[in-house]
Amino acid sequence: MSKRSEGADFDGRAVARDLAQAPGVYLMRDGQGRPLYVGKARNLRKRVSSYFDRRDKGARIGLMVSKIRSIEVSITRTEAEALLLENEWIKALRPRYNINLRDDKSYPWIRLTSHQKHPRIGFYRGGRSRPGEYFGPFSSAGAVREALNQVYRLFGVRQCRDSVFRNRSRPCLQYQIKRCTAPCVGLISDEDYAADVQAARAFLKGENESVVGHLGERMQQASQELDFETAALLRDRIQAIRKIQSSQFVTDGAEELDVIGLAAEGGTVAVQVVEFRGGRNVGGKTFFPGNIDAEAHEPEIMAAFLGQYYAERQPPAEILVSALPEGVDVLTEALRTRRERPLRIAHRVRGERRQWLQLAESNARDALRRRRNERDQVGRELAALADLLQLDQPPARIECFDISHISGTETVASCVVHTDQGLQKKLYRSFNIEGITPGDDYAAMDQVLTRRYRRVLDDEPDRIPELVLIDGGRGQSDRARAVLADLGLDAVPVVGIAKGPARRSGYETWVLAGREVAPGPHHPASLLAQRIRDEAHRFAVKGHRRRRQKRAQASPLEAIPGIGPKRRQQLLNHFGGLKGVRAAGVEELMRVDGINAQLAESIYRHLRG
Repeated sequence: MSKRSEGADFDGRAVARDLAQAPGVYLMRDGQGRPLYVGKARNLRKRVSSYFDRRDKGARIGLMVSKIRSIEVSITRTEAEALLLENEWIKALRPRYNINLRDDKSYPWIRLTSHQKHPRIGFYRGGRSRPGEYFGPFSSAGAVREALNQVYRLFGVRQCRDSVFRNRSRPCLQYQIKRCTAPCVGLISDEDYAADVQAARAFLKGENESVVGHLGERMQQASQELDFETAALLRDRIQAIRKIQSSQFVTDGAEELDVIGLAAEGGTVAVQVVEFRGGRNVGGKTFFPGNIDAEAHEPEIMAAFLGQYYAERQPPAEILVSALPEGVDVLTEALRTRRERPLRIAHRVRGERRQWLQLAESNARDALRRRRNERDQVGRELAALADLLQLDQPPARIECFDISHISGTETVASCVVHTDQGLQKKLYRSFNIEGITPGDDYAAMDQVLTRRYRRVLDDEPDRIPELVLIDGGRGQSDRARAVLADLGLDAVPVVGIAKGPARRSGYETWVLAGREVAPGPHHPASLLAQRIRDEAHRFAVKGHRRRRQKRAQASPLEAIPGIGPKRRQQLLNHFGGLKGVRAAGVEELMRVDGINAQLAESIYRHLRG
């Protein structure tokens, strides 16, 4: 990647003339280095030049071009490679002028700890650096749990964590309800458990026939050995798999298939994805891509969605789409390269496939209708709020703060963000409050506002809110105004929401600068403020509980200078746990590799002090 022609005297035409006539990806940034737009090109020079010629670009693109102060490019071998790289950059950088999927949370997986003697199968979300096999990703947590329920019921593979598994002396409830074969206490042989794990692995891969064949062989063997109880259990498993197949099997034999329906209206888009894996419908999910131009066409939106959706996922063998994506040949080639196997994107289909596509489109339209209704309601509430507070216009960005603690301990402050699109969970922030008198909510509010808006002024000046809500009365709101004034943000209105009589929702008093209002429980602005404040309270309590739990689970060894994670683990392994470390004398502690006399004495004093 190369960086070119930065600064206020940016000359886009000169930059474009210097680019190679080759496929690649370009990234445009503004004067603060923030990404504006990522695009791909078959010919970089021609594509980038087109932004700076005299033809009309429209208001949106014209505004973007006026902000460009640098361009970075990366040359690729083919246009398909450029498409893959473009979507990786979009996913990572979230440029302001690209169509964004805005789904940066990790997808759920099923993880099999295949490196262990008695592997565990369970729900997993996060990076795949930990050892084991991963199945997925799935479209939703519900789809993962449904698949896991089937695995536990059919194969009895353990689901407990290692710390529980190692310390069992008798079978747990999962064994009693026939969802585990209790390898922890040896009620199943290692060979049979390994066979069940292998069958569960095949089941998750969609190899149902091989699973049925394996179970059938074991059933016959159990019958010949007169172990009729085991044979009956295996028979029930086979019948359960056949029942699952009959209820979810894709009748024309499709094993890997995604059905994607799109609905767009006035710059708002909903996309419904339904997944079939291993011949089973494994769930669906609705996405609402952001930053859509009102004039964007469905093929353009579909192409952007597919590229970003499959940037982190393995594409299936077939993708059914309600609108044929722009540049479908290049997109197909790119996804085929990622998949490393044949792939097909289909639009005009018949029979059952057409029914699935129509159902996905119908779900997308319904989701779009509900989203638009929600936004219309939010718009009415914001207008009522502006009228109540005598603002010039409805606030496009509201930030609300709350403080949570128990007797002043583990204090956490929350900041939730509400825009004209509703609550924006990806923009929430929590702050661990330190260095104040326990229980001093004024000092806590002072600290969180100072930290929040110093960072905003330094890094994101375009994200200054148009209204700040404080969960508190006159004292809290006055302190908030003083902090904002010190930061030069005295123009931002602050509203304190004091609890009503008997803490009844809707009867709060709103404390403004120089006046108070009580909108009542049925005022649209009151309903909006309640929703935002309740969310700030929920998020603050969640942060406080997480911090309190972390402290409760922390090891006393962590507070000893010179004891890092490695030495802590060595101590615990050597003495069989913290209880053994506490009981050890200085000489015994010195027998642990890396523990000298001084450190052993420090450990002894700390744990006995």
